[in-house]
Amino acid sequence: MNPTTTYMESIPSVATLNAVSDAIDNVHVLEGETAQDQPQDTNDTTGPAFHSEKDKTAFRQYESACDRVKDFYREQHTKQTLAYNLLSRNRFHSSSRVRAELTVWEAIEKLNTLVDDSDPDTELSQIHHLLQSAEAIRHDGKPRWMQLTGLIHDLGKLMLFFDGAQGQWDVVGDTFPVGCAFDPKCIYPETFSANPDAQDPVFGTTDGIYTPGCGIENLLISWGHDEYLYLVLKDQCTLPKEALAMIRYHSFYPWHKEGAYREFMAEGDETLLQAVQAFNPYDLYSKSNAIPDIDELKPYYLELIDEFFPNKKIKW
Repeated sequence: MNPTTTYMESIPSVATLNAVSDAIDNVHVLEGETAQDQPQDTNDTTGPAFHSEKDKTAFRQYESACDRVKDFYREQHTKQTLAYNLLSRNRFHSSSRVRAELTVWEAIEKLNTLVDDSDPDTELSQIHHLLQSAEAIRHDGKPRWMQLTGLIHDLGKLMLFFDGAQGQWDVVGDTFPVGCAFDPKCIYPETFSANPDAQDPVFGTTDGIYTPGCGIENLLISWGHDEYLYLVLKDQCTLPKEALAMIRYHSFYPWHKEGAYREFMAEGDETLLQAVQAFNPYDLYSKSNAIPDIDELKPYYLELIDEFFPNKKIKW
């Protein structure tokens, strides 16, 4: 049996990945209250204004979500174990792993090949979503590093090409820590019952392998495009820690939206939490029918990329 063939067969189709990702996004948009609705510090990463007209009267509609979303989370919650997490991290850091080298813009264009023309729910490509996020941040006068963060925040989905993804369940969706009890504030918490770690005498306890106050950055977050991109970028760019937190935790809804896992926060984590909460609306609410002009915007963002990525080629 050809191992390459076996691996490629395990990669979800473009249609399947985008359908699941879009369905999850639609549920998130219905969540309503976001960082805008909470008290904001008067720093330069908060106070989104661009989506003030958005209708947020319907929220937390998980029970009425489509079966595709429910089935996705059932699989994700069953398979995201501590053992799998450690395996994925070891695979990422393995010296034998061939790491493609692409510029950031080349990576954006490659991600854009994940467009599903048959998906009736959206006509937007991946690059249009990234540009809409970045442009909304730019429109609100946020710092240049935050604009760039909006542009690149979903590039971790490139793990479908580079890093042995097993399916949708280890690429997209809400994230959560492994190695400790799964908090009831996670979406569909009852589906964690099939996860082997849920009944483990250590991993299934409130603190698990951690100690209170250990720091959010020391938690092993479930494997997906957020964590993958964070590991790719942390040593290859000059983006501030707030930007890396936005990338790493933008799907960590139990923490930044529901207030779970706060007992693990350490000094400095409140700043990172506020940064992630400030970024979240630009990811969720920037989607619209106004299609960005890629050719017009590209020169501006190429300059922005060069500012924070001293090496042209990034090892993915």
